[in-house]
Amino acid sequence: MTAPVSDRIDRFVQETLRPLVVAASAPVDISAWRVPGEPVPFSDILDKPFQPFTVGQRWGTPWSTLWLHVTGLVPAAWTVTPHHRIELILDLGFNGESPGFQAEALAFRPDGTIVKGVSPRNAWVPVEQGTVDLYLELAANPTIPPESHWRSTHLGASALPEGAELYTLRRLDIGLVDTRAERLLLDIDVLCGLANQLPEHSPRRARIWASVTAMLDGIDPDDLPGSLGRARESLAPALAARASDSAHTILATGHAHIDSAWLWPVRETIRKCARTFSNVLELLERYPDMTFACSSAQQLAWMEEHYPEIFARIGEQVRAGRFILVGGQWVEPDTNLPGSEATARQLIVGKRWFLDKFGVDTTEVWLPDTFGYSASLPQLIRLSGAEWFMTQKISWNQTNRMPHHTFWWEGIDGTRVFTHFPPIETYNAELSPAELAHAERTFTDHGTQSVSLAPFGWGDGGGGPTREMVEVAHRQQDLEGSPRVTLGSPRDFYELARGESAVLPVWTGEMYLELHRGTLTTQLKTKQGNRRTERLLHEAEMWGATAALYGRATYPFALLQEAWQQTLLLQFHDILPGSSIAWVHREAEAAYADLAIKLEDSIRASLAALTGEGERKLVANSAPLTLGMVSAGGVGATPTPLSETRLTARPEGGWVLQNALTRVVVDADGVIVGLSGPSGREAIPRGERAAVLRLHPDYPDKWDAWDIDRHYRTRAVELDRADTVEASVTDGAGRVSASRRVGNSLITQIVRLDPDSPSVEVELRVDWRERHRLLRMYVPLEIHADATRAEIQFGHVTRSTHANTSWDEARFEVVAQRWIHVAEAEYAVAIANDSTYGHSVERGISAEGAVVTTVGLSVLRAPTFPDPDADQGHHEMRFRIRPEATLTDAAEEGHQLDRALRSIRGSDDVPPLVTSSNAAVRVNTVKLAEDASEDLIVRVYESSGGRQTTTLAFAVAFASIEEVDLIERPIDDARCFSDTASLELTLRPFQILTLRCRRADSH
Repeated sequence: MTAPVSDRIDRFVQETLRPLVVAASAPVDISAWRVPGEPVPFSDILDKPFQPFTVGQRWGTPWSTLWLHVTGLVPAAWTVTPHHRIELILDLGFNGESPGFQAEALAFRPDGTIVKGVSPRNAWVPVEQGTVDLYLELAANPTIPPESHWRSTHLGASALPEGAELYTLRRLDIGLVDTRAERLLLDIDVLCGLANQLPEHSPRRARIWASVTAMLDGIDPDDLPGSLGRARESLAPALAARASDSAHTILATGHAHIDSAWLWPVRETIRKCARTFSNVLELLERYPDMTFACSSAQQLAWMEEHYPEIFARIGEQVRAGRFILVGGQWVEPDTNLPGSEATARQLIVGKRWFLDKFGVDTTEVWLPDTFGYSASLPQLIRLSGAEWFMTQKISWNQTNRMPHHTFWWEGIDGTRVFTHFPPIETYNAELSPAELAHAERTFTDHGTQSVSLAPFGWGDGGGGPTREMVEVAHRQQDLEGSPRVTLGSPRDFYELARGESAVLPVWTGEMYLELHRGTLTTQLKTKQGNRRTERLLHEAEMWGATAALYGRATYPFALLQEAWQQTLLLQFHDILPGSSIAWVHREAEAAYADLAIKLEDSIRASLAALTGEGERKLVANSAPLTLGMVSAGGVGATPTPLSETRLTARPEGGWVLQNALTRVVVDADGVIVGLSGPSGREAIPRGERAAVLRLHPDYPDKWDAWDIDRHYRTRAVELDRADTVEASVTDGAGRVSASRRVGNSLITQIVRLDPDSPSVEVELRVDWRERHRLLRMYVPLEIHADATRAEIQFGHVTRSTHANTSWDEARFEVVAQRWIHVAEAEYAVAIANDSTYGHSVERGISAEGAVVTTVGLSVLRAPTFPDPDADQGHHEMRFRIRPEATLTDAAEEGHQLDRALRSIRGSDDVPPLVTSSNAAVRVNTVKLAEDASEDLIVRVYESSGGRQTTTLAFAVAFASIEEVDLIERPIDDARCFSDTASLELTLRPFQILTLRCRRADSH
């Protein structure tokens, strides 16, 4: 009997009920002005020449803006009862895609105040006082469906002022809405949706269908409007049946996961935020039990700058406890690619902004959509003052499911943070019965937990919650056969869940996303810009603080604040990973170039003030380790090489490069075939080649820019033959340069051994013109390594080299920051990079029976969606391979490639502001305090993974030094030192410690 009832109700809804929702309509007068370029504010449009415009007319070349002026009167003949509502109804030409991926609009009153946004599923504007006089800003955002995956499009290149118009204005009129029909529709959606989730022979399911049948039988076709009340009464008992005592509880919080850039540029995100937040504010006024969670300080900062009226209204709702600030970060960032200090600064800058603007100290880190989770995060979360962590993306794992939804997540230092994965498995929930049933079925912790979280509202491209979502939440608050739905805040969820069980399971280490592995490689120029900018920020802060505390210059507070905010924005999880349209990445590269100019100027000014005028050749070392005989954080004389590198031709072809520490053998095609350090042990297996390049086909199954799928390994072309090879000694360094043409691309590979260098450097210069190809470099090592160590923020992680379990097998492409370390008991090799993050490690057996551990590095990709020209052009990157390397050696190589040594000219050496006596305890950050005081902030961390003691020595006097949190506030049981010339500190493995050093003459 179910199918006939289902078919009958479907026909009734589509043919009879939906047409009753708008009982009457009336036309409006429309005029339009096409913006000739980029969007303009409301204040700029009132004197523009608006021209007549009609429904049915086309509008909107890609990324253009059309302003409409809409006027009209509510017909006097309309009978408006308590069952009716009057509103402007719009169809901008919407297609079947979700909100946020097509045309949108923002409605203004004639005085410039904002009413609300317009998008699919939220295409109405209230009519106030019987008249319509509104301005609508229409955004012709082209539809670039994320589900197209690999279908190339040029719509994301830039604004296209010429060409075909994308949309047709299908509807724009005044509507008389019958709220009885509207509410009956929602009743039917909930009950029929629930029935479809229940077991086929469930009594509850049968009773729901019986109620629906009775409702349909009671409809009078000759008095449809008059039947609506009776129809709702027929369904009322089914809606009033209460949930069982053991029903799962879903705490639903309004949300809009607005990507700060993705398939649209940043400028459009700003307008998306205005449209979404204005909708949210309207809903908060309409529904007193609703709350809304907003996670990005950057997006609210845009409102303060561009839409101060919305910002003021948000402030009122924040103070009322309805607009909930969560997350505590500047944006929702990637967590694999940003460096140590940048990962901390997302929390520092974000939380301080929320505190400064609203007085709110956020208590959670809210990262629903990012591509993996660094094992450094738990400690940083807790050090920022936050208490718990929420994400969703891990549910996208291809191979393994996370075993728990509510648990403790333990980081590399042992810090644990309360963590929750919403089992509804979306951050864009509509709170449909199907979604709620999925959450209850999926939840793995029913034995100890009874509550989960559900962020609801249209996201990605914005939109947020709708009134329909709130209404269905109310209907499912206590409904038999369904989880209970409670509207509340994320904090409400945390307090409920945290109080339910004293003992929770523990997940230790990184949370690896078994998907989107290509984001470690795609859009290399964006990644290089980030790596360079992070280094420049570190230098600008350290040399600026040194110059300020030595009384030589003023600290550049304003420059650094602006630069950090820009850098943190560009670390958003669809920008830095390389998964945005071309427009976004070209703007990112331009922003990095501009930041480089400003930061370089600041660094040069600080160093000039410190070293004075002169022509001495000096080296400034910004690394936390001594490099080139120059102390960490100091400036000293340029070291003189002890010897030159010798270049010797081999009788069988090729060359030997050798200095006092390292011997490198290069074959006739310019590929490394031998590498040894002082002991003479050979690192490269006999008959193998190191730093050899291979070209793989790269056709991901689904997400083009995002994914590297395992099947790329099935085919490869080894680029082992050179077109030209040259060998020389220049400035004491031996070089072998080999050029290879492959397809339409030209690759020059330079093997270089510098005087006194313990490592060989490999430089790649690539003119890349491929499509759907993956260029990788392989380094086979005769090392029996059970595991490798790879640098992450504030430490390193250990990963197995075998594939004993499905979890190990899924990690076929992993992240490393600047280095990876491959070791057996008494021997190790470090491989460092200057801008490569994607790595693989495989273990095999050579022809001679030796265990070989091969490290692969993903150098370049060539996806065509969403940017059809991703990674095309000229690239340069460098690597170092160091035999007989300790973990500290690996870090040294990484800092060398990170250009931590800066050659300058001046007259004076500069002693470091702060030094650590133990190289394992590293001074990561030296800067002045965020509150613009003259206090010095020093952030150190333990890098080896063992308990370490060090003495920190300071070159200037301080009145006191105290331990603070990341936000630079005193912490409970903090250490405070009055003897400040030097401090003895003991740090646990991978511990991060922040010290605030107060000047004797400051306060």
